[in-house]
Amino acid sequence: MESIQVSLKGESIQALPKGISAKAAIEQLNGAVPPEVFAVKANGVEIDLLASLETDSTLQPLMFDSPEGKEIYRHSSTHIMAQAVKECFPTAQLTIGPAIEEGFFYDFAFERPFTPEDLEKIEARALEIIKRNLSVSRREFSKEEAIEFFKSRGEPYKVELIQGFPDGEPVSAYTQGDFVDLCRGPHLPATGYVKAFKLLNSAGAYWRGDERNPMLQRLYGTSFPSKEALQAHLDNLEEIKRRDHRKLGKDLDLFSIQDETGPGLILWHPKGAQIRLLIENFWREQHLANQYELVYSPHVARLDLWKTSGHVDFYKENMFAPMSVESSEYQLKPMNCPFHIMVYKSHLRSYRDLPIRYGELGTVYRYERSGVLHGLMRVRGFTQDDAHLFCRPDQLGEEVQKVLKFITSMLGTFGFTEFKMFLSTRPEKAVGTIDQWDQATLALETALKNGGYTYQEDPGEGVFYGPKIDVKIQDALGRSWQCSTVQIDFNNPERFGLTYVGDDGKTHQPIMIHRALLGSIERFFGILLEHFGGAFPAWLAPVQVIVLPISEKHQGYAQEVEKNLRREGCRVGLDLRNEKIGLKIREAEKAKIPFMIVVGDREAEAKMVAVRQRNGKNLGTMPIIDLVTLIREDMPESVKKGSLLFE
Repeated sequence: MESIQVSLKGESIQALPKGISAKAAIEQLNGAVPPEVFAVKANGVEIDLLASLETDSTLQPLMFDSPEGKEIYRHSSTHIMAQAVKECFPTAQLTIGPAIEEGFFYDFAFERPFTPEDLEKIEARALEIIKRNLSVSRREFSKEEAIEFFKSRGEPYKVELIQGFPDGEPVSAYTQGDFVDLCRGPHLPATGYVKAFKLLNSAGAYWRGDERNPMLQRLYGTSFPSKEALQAHLDNLEEIKRRDHRKLGKDLDLFSIQDETGPGLILWHPKGAQIRLLIENFWREQHLANQYELVYSPHVARLDLWKTSGHVDFYKENMFAPMSVESSEYQLKPMNCPFHIMVYKSHLRSYRDLPIRYGELGTVYRYERSGVLHGLMRVRGFTQDDAHLFCRPDQLGEEVQKVLKFITSMLGTFGFTEFKMFLSTRPEKAVGTIDQWDQATLALETALKNGGYTYQEDPGEGVFYGPKIDVKIQDALGRSWQCSTVQIDFNNPERFGLTYVGDDGKTHQPIMIHRALLGSIERFFGILLEHFGGAFPAWLAPVQVIVLPISEKHQGYAQEVEKNLRREGCRVGLDLRNEKIGLKIREAEKAKIPFMIVVGDREAEAKMVAVRQRNGKNLGTMPIIDLVTLIREDMPESVKKGSLLFE
């Protein structure tokens, strides 16, 4: 019998029969398959535990604790949910059902939305399917066979998907009991491997994400290898609901989105605008300290500018329709970069002038479909903390490293200390030569390595004009958010004919770096709001301290205290209502004001203040200046010093 060489994690190589299953191979090499192992990587490719090994293989067992394991576990769970729906509602048609971060969803074509009672019924049936411990097996069809098979089962959406597959390649499906679904796999060996399952909620979704297509019914769920892990996740979801920036924004009177104004367009209320101003002022101070030059640009420009930049060819679906003005077409700007390019072009540049760093808090407008708009996180008008750097090739690595340091320090000031970095490479739809892409990608990779940053490669996720580094932060609830980006662009300098005069007296083309630290102000504000649960640190709070007189006779001293605090630069509120002090304190705590000052007879007589924190802790009586010191001590060092220098 023909044999192949098989190893487990690169160790203990053995000659085993060709065609042996991955499970049997692990048993031969390890003595047994641990119960928590449910799939395998063979030579870096994920396969079923029962898949046959036909070539020499290095095996890596997969469990729930790996990203690949989680995806397999959750994708198998979505098949269980789909089977439950088909058993409960046989007329429902299958579409797609991927694993997502922390769970999964499946879209169904059904004649009506699913009700809460339906969800209870579906979840109960899914738990029953798990209890049946149905074996899961893979089968393959030709494209033609697969089309006929799913036609016979009344699944037109699956047929449409298969019709888009390449000719001549096998089409795989997975079976559990009577349920069969189109899928590339791999999957759990049996439904009983899922130990904790929960159906979460339902929503509407258009087929293929296009509002011109039929509306589908989307069911969300999650699964874990233990009931304890599931409960911890459900508790976290409840906390996420409590911290929802849309709810907090309304409760704390920070911002609103109103139908009369239009979806995806933010109205900043005074308190929200105060926080935004603090963020933006800090941003400006840091950029000026690090030798950026601040610029401003218009909100519209001739359409030809966007044709030159390539946005009309590569980004048109995200742009609003052009407007006609005096026989010329104008475009609301989706990005700031062409304007910064035109500023650069306004003068002859020397090699001695470089690098040039332009920064702008520039508002842009992008057409987002109404179905994807989400509070501050996904909007149609937003302000980018944008910057564009123009440098010589010999300056590129140093500039990228400075930007990466700027990113981590700036985000650290706002309380984010855990970062994940991703190097995104050339997508299918791209401009520029392969050599240019290779050169730009190498520059980013070198900067990451020289800076000592760990990173993952994200193949094909670069922007159309160049590779990029994306930086994700982790919030207080353990969620990842992508805010910062660094993108190298050899393309636009060429398209716009940008040059500088080198030390050889000849003209050369500069390299352009697109860069954002916070992303958009709106989205970053939403992330901050949820990260702090609305309880902003005192340096960011719109009202840092509120003065609460116990009765009407204490109002005069309360006003004196307010005046003194304002003189010291504090943001102060004053509650002169004729209400009980307990109510005033509760409302101040609900408004998440960091400090409360209660003034009565003793405080007025001693010219002191009784200080209370929003968490209910009493700090005792103190002079006003001691409270001012407390507020100032809350400021991060970089805010106190006024700069983060990376020269």
